[in-house]
Amino acid sequence: MDFQLLDKILSSVEKPARYMGGELNMTEKKDAELRFALAFPDVYEIGMSHLGSRILYNVLNMREDTICERVYAPWPDMEKALRENDMPLFTLETKRVLKECDVIGFSLLYEMCYTNILTMLDLSGIPFRAAERGDDMPLIVCGGPCACNPEPLAPFADAFLLGDGEELISEFADAVLAAKRQGLSKQELLVILSKIEGIYVPSFYEPVYDDNGLFIRMERANDAVPEKISRRVLKDLEHAPYLGKPIVPYMSIVHDRIALELFRGCTRGCRFCQAGFIYRPIRERKRETVMEQARALIGCTGYDEVSLFSLSSGDYSEIHELVPEIIDEFEKKRVSISFPSLRIDSFLKDDLEKMQSVRKAGLTFAPEAGTQRLRDVINKGVSEEDLLRSAKDAFESGWNSVKLYFMIGLPTETEEDLLGIADLARKVSELFYSMPKEKRGKGLRLAVSASSFVPKPFTPFQWEPQDYKETLIEKQKFLRAALKGIRGVEFAYHAPDISVLEAVFARGDRRLADVMERAYQSGARFDSWDEHYKPEAWSEAFETVGIDPSQYANRRRVPGEALPWGHIDMLVTEDYLKLELKRAHAAKTTKDCRKGCNGCFGEKYADYCKI
Repeated sequence: MDFQLLDKILSSVEKPARYMGGELNMTEKKDAELRFALAFPDVYEIGMSHLGSRILYNVLNMREDTICERVYAPWPDMEKALRENDMPLFTLETKRVLKECDVIGFSLLYEMCYTNILTMLDLSGIPFRAAERGDDMPLIVCGGPCACNPEPLAPFADAFLLGDGEELISEFADAVLAAKRQGLSKQELLVILSKIEGIYVPSFYEPVYDDNGLFIRMERANDAVPEKISRRVLKDLEHAPYLGKPIVPYMSIVHDRIALELFRGCTRGCRFCQAGFIYRPIRERKRETVMEQARALIGCTGYDEVSLFSLSSGDYSEIHELVPEIIDEFEKKRVSISFPSLRIDSFLKDDLEKMQSVRKAGLTFAPEAGTQRLRDVINKGVSEEDLLRSAKDAFESGWNSVKLYFMIGLPTETEEDLLGIADLARKVSELFYSMPKEKRGKGLRLAVSASSFVPKPFTPFQWEPQDYKETLIEKQKFLRAALKGIRGVEFAYHAPDISVLEAVFARGDRRLADVMERAYQSGARFDSWDEHYKPEAWSEAFETVGIDPSQYANRRRVPGEALPWGHIDMLVTEDYLKLELKRAHAAKTTKDCRKGCNGCFGEKYADYCKI
């Protein structure tokens, strides 16, 4: 690495701290037998906020035989500077070029980061396609929630790690190290990896399509590999390794605070929510363990805010004991508590009052839908009364900044459901302004956010079509007009083009790799960022490759038809998802798992409910 040239490049780009490294608590290793680059295909501020990556960073670096280093997608100005100076992409810790690593592991959190993977490989001089990479090239692996449908990225990756990573990543590292010591070829290593539970090697599977280009089945190219690949489940979360001493960035990041994971999984069963199904069963940490982690993390970072992180933090069994305990113990340090999102049927009034005594930020509630009928369709399990009570509790506890999160385009949605969103916002606004002035904040900031529904694999709605882009635009206009004039309301939404593309890749198959590569060549980068999204690059790519994106996003799938992700087993049975789809169309709710098992795992994995 030419460090003089690097200094010159860093002085010319926006936010050079994204690429400098050297942060507090950064791993100080210079080298090890196994070199692992933990790659996040988005900008530093987002990647450094990802809890899963931080956990894996600690797990891998706890090993004496392994060095794990970070690398993030370079912002367009940095990409340009690297290309102009013929400098390859490098890790933050030792400035090692990626080509010199044994493994490059990409975290897949969002479908719209896929082209950034190609950017990072391209800048490293690494061929995109796994079939074009020889034994002298790093092993390219992917993990994270989007890996549950690995097919759009299958031609680019050597392997996918499915499920919880704490144990799986260590088994993976053991296998790679053993193969390296024995001098095995990459092909021999892939055979070994395919036999590890939770690892999918796509080169051993071949998709078959009919004359119309529709996926009909997945065939094994090697009889030694399993027909289905099951995700890994970390059964003992209580004793699992966590963050160690987390890195403290020199610059602000999206979640610039301590994250305490209370539990993993969710019992609610919202039918649109992929995370709620693919992270089952629920596994909690004891309150004493969470407090120990809080003390350690506050002590080694200096952060003064703690985020109680989980899919539904208000459901933590000891939440009412934990919140005051953290605040009481760290009151002198002015440590505050935040929730990513609050269940609107959680009784948290006392906790809210305790929280605002230190410092209060905005609160987020997620009704998701505007009417009770549609909330029953999606199995949200909350009522209008729950929302108004929660909002009242927040206002009475001193909050005046509240965000309401909704989705538009949900299955069976009608105009009445959209008007219901405006009606709920109006009632919340009136609730605030009906309070005596001395008991409320200075002015209400009611942010109403409406995202577009995206059908996701391994949910009951995986078979449902997404609304066409034109329909979503009309619904956004309709809702904006309905919200106009409501006191304190700010309306936020995203361009539907990105949501449509997200649906295409969420439900896509292996042929989309050609589209992705073509779009990348036409300048597609940072597709989730409105200012960088290039719709013309994607339109041209789909047209050139000869694929109609509506076949993926807007086509209703028939329950029972072959799905591109059908060879992946995320443990919740397809029969259960079909049953939930029927219940959705009948607007029937399913009880919370904590109130009794609903049988989502079937007989094969029934014991998982007892973890």
